[in-house]
This record gives sequence, structure tokens and C-alpha cells, in this order.
Amino acid sequence: MKKIGILGGISSASTIQYYKTILDMYYKKFSDYYYPEIIISSLNFQYFTDLENRHKTSEYINYIINGINSLQRSGADFVIMAANSPHSVFHSIKQQIDLPVLSIVDTAAEECSRLKLKKVLLTGIKYTMQSSFYQKGFESCGIEVLTPSEKHQDEINSIIFSELVLNRVTENARENFRKILSSYDVDGVILGCTELPLLLNQKDMKLPLIDTLKLHCKAALSYALVES
Repeated sequence: MKKIGILGGISSASTIQYYKTILDMYYKKFSDYYYPEIIISSLNFQYFTDLENRHKTSEYINYIINGINSLQRSGADFVIMAANSPHSVFHSIKQQIDLPVLSIVDTAAEECSRLKLKKVLLTGIKYTMQSSFYQKGFESCGIEVLTPSEKHQDEINSIIFSELVLNRVTENARENFRKILSSYDVDGVILGCTELPLLLNQKDMKLPLIDTLKLHCKAALSYALVES
């Protein structure tokens, strides 16, 4: 099996879920303990977020690349970035590294296409909701990507940074998020922050939820299992 490199720490809450989900998926599939080897490089979450918020794109890209290079030196055969927001510079990163990197946007687009969704709501941190990389990534699929109002963006962003990244989940936040999603006329919702599945899953909503963390983990396991 190929060794999986996880660029994590963005945040630690979702990185833990990545690790657990991949191994749980493996065991469910094979019922043995021949798990794929996983290497994690944990970034400085505050520094990473500061670079996003201050739009220091060159420094942001270099910081991500340094993390990926660290994973390569440690023996990773390919990489997944355990967050949605760094995929805003996915194509720039791919041009500067040697390792394969699996795109979370591509896995989400494939799932939306499979479900025949035509109009979806993108949720996540404000950086992601105010970027265009999801819209560009979904263009070839003919899927329209909408974003919440400014007020709702602020509320979702606050839930993520004040609760979810700390592994805190409250019923008040869950209900508020559910109400926000229900106020939009869409075919489905992209949980475009890898902490959001901690807050809401499919049993909580009739509207299809695109769990980007789960889809990314599934893609990573599949890639690890394919012989070179």
C-alpha cells in the first residue's frame, strides 16, 4: 500500500477525524488490521489562518509546500491537505511539488454529479465561502455553487472558530446551522469545512449534505490501495 501523507493541524479537530475515518473505512472494508501507513505533518493553525486572513498568498503557498515537502522526506507517497481552504491554491501547489495531491474539491464535485445535484450551497470558513475555487472546480460539472449571505457567513465562521476547531459541539450551534441551511433553495449543501461534519450529518437533514472530509478520506484510502 502507498503511504498516506496528511497535511494537518488545520485544525487538529479535523485532522484527528481524518486519521480515524481512514482507518475505520479500511477496517469496514477488510476486517483486518493491515492498515495503510499514515504520516501527519501538523501546521501551525494560527499562523496558517493569519496568512489566509491577510491574503499573504505567496507566503501561504510556501508554508503549505514546506509541509508537503516534510511529508515527502518522511516517506509519504501522496498527500491530502486536511482542510478545504488550502485548495484555494491547489493548482499553484501542484506545479511546485513532486508528490501527487488529491483534491477535496474534485471529490466533492464527483459526489454532487453522482447525486445529480444542480445547485448547491457552499458552507465553510469565510475564507472558503468568499473564494472562488469551488465555483471554478464545479464549472465543468455544470453545477451552480451558491454562498450564504454575509450575516450567515459570519455566523457559520463563528461556530467553526469558537467551537468546532476546539472539538466543541453545542445543540444551539447545531440548530442555528440547520436553520441557516434550510433557508436556501438548493439541491444540496457542501460541508466545505472539514470540521462541519462534527456539527451536522445526514441523519439531521433531508437535504443532501456533501461531507467533504468523508469523501476525501475515501479517495485517499482508494488511492493508497491501488498498486503503482
